[in-house]
Amino acid sequence: MHAERRATGGKATMERSAHSAIETILRDELARGDTALSGVAPVLAHMLSGSGGSLVSEAIVAKLRGMLSHMASQLLSSKSPDFGADEVDRLSAALASDSAILSHCYAAAMEGHLAERLERKTALDQVLTPLMQELISSESSDVAELAMAAMAAQSRFVQYQKRMHLPLAELPAELFQSLLHKWAQAPENTANEAEIAATRAGTDQLKAAYDEGATRVGLLSRLVSAMRGGARASLELEHAGFALFATALGALTRQARELAVLSCHERQSARLALGLRAAGMIEREIERQFALLHPDQQLPGGFDDLLPDRAQSLLGHGAMRADTSAVMSGTT
Repeated sequence: MHAERRATGGKATMERSAHSAIETILRDELARGDTALSGVAPVLAHMLSGSGGSLVSEAIVAKLRGMLSHMASQLLSSKSPDFGADEVDRLSAALASDSAILSHCYAAAMEGHLAERLERKTALDQVLTPLMQELISSESSDVAELAMAAMAAQSRFVQYQKRMHLPLAELPAELFQSLLHKWAQAPENTANEAEIAATRAGTDQLKAAYDEGATRVGLLSRLVSAMRGGARASLELEHAGFALFATALGALTRQARELAVLSCHERQSARLALGLRAAGMIEREIERQFALLHPDQQLPGGFDDLLPDRAQSLLGHGAMRADTSAVMSGTT
């Protein structure tokens, strides 16, 4: 009897020790990832100013420049059809100094990059994935309609990324409102009554045309929500595609979608592994996603011993450390 108790107690101690070892590995990796997440804004600003460097690929920097320039052009044209390249350059530089705007652009560029890489590796279409086809064929007319709208929005996103564009109407509501407020308060727009009136007319027009629910991310989020318990199917990359995968990962783990996107970079693998476990995936399922995104990386042994609730707790502590309003790292 005593021997049995000692054996049982010894086994429990070994299990606790194994759990502790896995958590320590993941916690340390997550902390390193969080440090990277909060420290890249100055680097990106330096890159965008024209200086070279190795932390961010030239392709990502080019996309950032293109998106910032496109946003600047939209703001300027809302006020007047007559503006020059020098005005676009100045406004682009001002937008690049805003960490929230730069963060959003960076996450969009990184999503485009990761989705393109996945398409090259698996021949998975970025727009019409197997899961999207199933949702479009859903018996629920609401789900089918949402899926069609989301597919169209995703198709536009792929084209925007190729052109290095970012429509203002695709921004999250809070960022959209903040951007228009700062634009309205810019010195060149408050110099006299005529400037104020022209700027107000332009911003009013942009606001009237804006609908957060019709943005790509808004539609994808509504679609994942409409899937209810079936949303977990979105975590199978080869079935769902990157856009639905990132949306579901964010929703199921209570993370910002941008952070879910950036967790898919190899330097954020601990965040991705914890997110997938928190969403209820078991070790072999997580390994399948890593094989697509990070084939050279392996999970620590005994990952199934880490309970989903505990993974969510570790993930939540990491999210508090990371400044998600700053530009994230995990560069290409």
